[in-house]
Amino acid sequence: MAELSSQTTSVQTVYGWYREGRLFVNRRYQRKLVWTLEEKQKLIGSILKKYPIPAMLLAARDGEAGTYEIIDGLQRLHSIVSFIENAFAIEGDKYFNVDQFPTAKAAAGEGLFDIAVDVPLLNVKEVSTVLDYSLALSVMRNATDLEVNDVFDRINTYGHRLSDQERRQAGVQNEFSTTVRKLACLLRGDASVDVLPLQLMPSISIDLPMSKHGYEVKADEVFWVNQGILRSTDLRDSLDEQYIADIIACIVSGGPIERSKDALDEIYVSGTADSERILNALEVYGSDKVSDEIKYCLNELLKVCATGADDKLRNLIFEKGNTNAFPSVFAVILLAFHELIVAESKLITDYEGVKKSLHGLANRLEAGRKATSPEERRKNIDAVKGLISANFIKKDKVADKIYSDHTTLDIDSDIRRSEIELANFELKQGLLVLDEGAAQDPHILQKVVNTICAIANNGPRSAGKIIIGVTDKKSDADRIKKLYGTEPKKVGKRFVVGVDREASRLKISMDRYYAKWRDAIKNSALTVALRDGVLSSMDFNSYFGLGVIVIPIPPQTEVSYVGEQIYWRNGSSTELATSAKQIAGIVGRFAKA
Repeated sequence: MAELSSQTTSVQTVYGWYREGRLFVNRRYQRKLVWTLEEKQKLIGSILKKYPIPAMLLAARDGEAGTYEIIDGLQRLHSIVSFIENAFAIEGDKYFNVDQFPTAKAAAGEGLFDIAVDVPLLNVKEVSTVLDYSLALSVMRNATDLEVNDVFDRINTYGHRLSDQERRQAGVQNEFSTTVRKLACLLRGDASVDVLPLQLMPSISIDLPMSKHGYEVKADEVFWVNQGILRSTDLRDSLDEQYIADIIACIVSGGPIERSKDALDEIYVSGTADSERILNALEVYGSDKVSDEIKYCLNELLKVCATGADDKLRNLIFEKGNTNAFPSVFAVILLAFHELIVAESKLITDYEGVKKSLHGLANRLEAGRKATSPEERRKNIDAVKGLISANFIKKDKVADKIYSDHTTLDIDSDIRRSEIELANFELKQGLLVLDEGAAQDPHILQKVVNTICAIANNGPRSAGKIIIGVTDKKSDADRIKKLYGTEPKKVGKRFVVGVDREASRLKISMDRYYAKWRDAIKNSALTVALRDGVLSSMDFNSYFGLGVIVIPIPPQTEVSYVGEQIYWRNGSSTELATSAKQIAGIVGRFAKA
């Protein structure tokens, strides 16, 4: 049974918790950072005026004394700590004076944030008012996941700020809502572990064009907005998740469902007939299976758009310039692709032909209120299939392509995750050194083998990836462009430079180039179970003609070795464990499993 205690805690203390990594966010039910600048400013203004602000609810984390999961108050807590770190000014353009707060000044000195310069600052009295302000905190202790979920649901039942889809996702935690959330995160480019420290929330939150909060995920780079399917503000309200939920429900149901608010509400309300029907259908169908199918079909649609002149989907389906969102048309197209590729085992043989067939599509489909019914949606799906099916052909082993390969969407997601999950991801630009001679780096293959071992040693439930053909250095991307004429593709803060260029420089086929990496792992002294697990899932993706090799590292149940040596990850670095203390620490991770 959960216990609840109330306490007042100063802003100064809470900021200390934040910087010590003691405040966590659970993405299973928490939404993104969505407050506007005005909302943040009003909160800080209330603190400066010593007005009361709503209490915040935390849950003490089991087994980690002094750490807390934020149940209610995420937007408020982040607004407070980000104001202290000069992310924004209050009305009147006054910034927090970091020099007056040693804890924040030390964090800035470590490069954790930048101090605003040559700007008006709060005076000493105002700084004290902020730091001494008492926040009303309620702390749940000994709470189960079910109790935490129930409390969050009840709190947000009365909230008026949640969008319809946020309310749905907050209201129930089951396989359907989890599948929707995970796929939505991957498509937005903000996939991450389920529970992460509060200070990492900006890295997986969306920066809208007009807000410029400094969040890492840029709305105009997100698939939905980039292709014109949704507006950037729609992402803030989680409309992308709403449309994913609709598409998943259609697929597992075996046909289109009613496209309406009420229909989705029923699916999300636990215990209703529609909820039970969809959950049962998803259990039979498989959540990973439907996610892989959607990713593959979407990947094929993006290939169609990129064929010839790289066009946005919006420009294809509207004959005249149009800035309207078109999620209903997109759903019809994707469901048509899914039926052709998955249900009928067909693959595209003429991408240019599909592209031509999609031109002006919006004018050929039924629109308006009638188009939301299952019957009219069926007619629209059949209409799209009729237009594009001549460019598909029945093939054997279509499933092998759908369920085994990494899609470009998977790779984009992994590249973005590498920016915050440093210990679990590694990026390598390629096999050759970046000079005119283009000689092979004599150490690179062994470095990758050592890194595979190190990532596996992160712990028994830890998985990771090494991606070959990507660099985190703009200087390397620029150098590769100069040496090879390759135009890098920017993903987040990283650059996809590909490996096809290296195969061409070496005058070998892509298969032989890929074999160099594979053989290095196969002939290495890696622990056998780890080596075989890596080889079974290693993959190559053409990635828009650039070519990327993905080396997944599956979770291990025991410590991994390279010969007699143990490697470990120190942040983003791979190091040899040389001291007894280091080795004991790694062994201890697996002993606790």
